[in-house]
Amino acid sequence: MNRFASPLFAALLASAFAAEPAAAPDKLPPLLAKPLYQFTEAETGFYLGHLAAAEPDLRRRILHLARKNIGQPYELYLLGEMPFETHDPQPLYCLGKSDCLVFTEHIYAMALSRDWSGFMRLLQRIRYRDGRIGVATRNHFTETDWNPSNRWLVRDITAEVAGDKAVKFAERIDRSKFLLGRCGLKTTIPVEDHLEVCLPYAELARADSHLREGDCVEIVRGVVKPGVPVNDTFGGNAWIGHVGLVARGADGTLHIIHSAEPAVREETMAQFIARETAQLAERDAAGKARLIGFKFLRLQDDPLAHLRQLDGAEAPRVTLPDGKAAGF
Repeated sequence: MNRFASPLFAALLASAFAAEPAAAPDKLPPLLAKPLYQFTEAETGFYLGHLAAAEPDLRRRILHLARKNIGQPYELYLLGEMPFETHDPQPLYCLGKSDCLVFTEHIYAMALSRDWSGFMRLLQRIRYRDGRIGVATRNHFTETDWNPSNRWLVRDITAEVAGDKAVKFAERIDRSKFLLGRCGLKTTIPVEDHLEVCLPYAELARADSHLREGDCVEIVRGVVKPGVPVNDTFGGNAWIGHVGLVARGADGTLHIIHSAEPAVREETMAQFIARETAQLAERDAAGKARLIGFKFLRLQDDPLAHLRQLDGAEAPRVTLPDGKAAGF
């Protein structure tokens, strides 16, 4: 469909005339025709303001922004804590490129925001435990850091969706070892033993009717030992190795929008599974990680209301490594 004939375009253009009658009509149409990942910071803030005014539905804003970002080049390990820490000297945000988590975090933060400052604050609240910027407080491990820290944004519905088809997988999370190896940072964080569940990829049909656009899908990968019962964690180990956003095609088919080599794309979940399982026997024989299943996180109905319960009136609360409020 011609994007300039869409109801959302019409609403955005109408809001632009109402908000800034002199300048906005010239600014908005080029942005509607341009991919999100080519926006400048100023253009991003401007666009988020008009999107929030034109589209009150959070899920529709998420899908609009995610699809507008299709084609964004993929690159791993893009973000760090500069200029506030030097352990990981990458910036706090990136508009031009993404990996799977950077894409998901940026889209959620943008959809919840009305301007650049709000986007930056929400992005850091999503990326860091309690919004405290620092490599040691970053949500490195999806299962034990990101998911619990962002319960105000999404909640895990995997167990209720999977029912008796749920597959257990256990992990040992050694954050001190990780931080020392990745950033050269010495810490004394206790090792955490963690048990999770996922829905096997072959049982995806069980989840279809439960999922809504804008929900988060997490891909569980692991090393499988042949001959071990499925509900005994496959006798190997597993972890969340990829994330994306739930979408629907025009015919209602379940889709995923995600950042992976070479760029952000939208595809059916069936296509995703077919590609991931094309060489299962070979990967298992070689002891290589492969697709095991999925976790699903439901987008909260009013994430900002949940966040205000945690952070108070100043939500989102974001602080620097020294504990001072971040002045975004």
